[in-house]
Amino acid sequence: MKASNTPAVVLDKHHEVRNLSDRIALGITLALRFFADTFFAKRYGNRAIVLETVAAVPGMVGGMLVHLRCLRWMTPDHGWIRTLLEEADNERMHLMTFIEIAKPSWFERMVILVVQALFFIFFFLLYLTTPRTAHRLVGYFEEQAVISYTLYLAEIDAGRVENIAAPQIAIDYWALPAAATLRDVVLAVRADEVGHRDVNHHYANALNLATLEQEA
Repeated sequence: MKASNTPAVVLDKHHEVRNLSDRIALGITLALRFFADTFFAKRYGNRAIVLETVAAVPGMVGGMLVHLRCLRWMTPDHGWIRTLLEEADNERMHLMTFIEIAKPSWFERMVILVVQALFFIFFFLLYLTTPRTAHRLVGYFEEQAVISYTLYLAEIDAGRVENIAAPQIAIDYWALPAAATLRDVVLAVRADEVGHRDVNHHYANALNLATLEQEA
């Protein structure tokens, strides 16, 4: 899902905790946020690389498991598969873009390998157990991503991060002007994350409603 050209983007939207599923998802998110803040501090480019490596996992896992469920029960997916796979591909492009910008060290590449492997296993099992919590977790992840990219923009605007030229891969993907800069890239990525945030909270709400209707 590419960034929309529509300027009306709500940055500070937050899904309030309503049940145990939400509480678990938010708790995991805040714990991971603490480790990211401790490890990367204000190195937002390097933070983005690890963030996007993890962020590209849920869409692929969710799309695969929804696909298999629809095959087993011979039911329609209502567009979920395509949306989730597009999300995964979009997050992958975020990663490829920030690799060009931040140039991760060999140590950070090793961290990426370990984090992705562990998170894939965790999220796969979580989605099998409770898709609702899995989507809520991603929604909260994306809320934090929006915050991180907003702080990244603040560092660029304050001159503490050099507003370098946008890499060609970003210019091609988001159809940015030839003279686009890092600031333009971060704006485009943040808009994508806003969309992912809203989609995953919507899916979690839909699954919660379905559960309540079954229990009624």
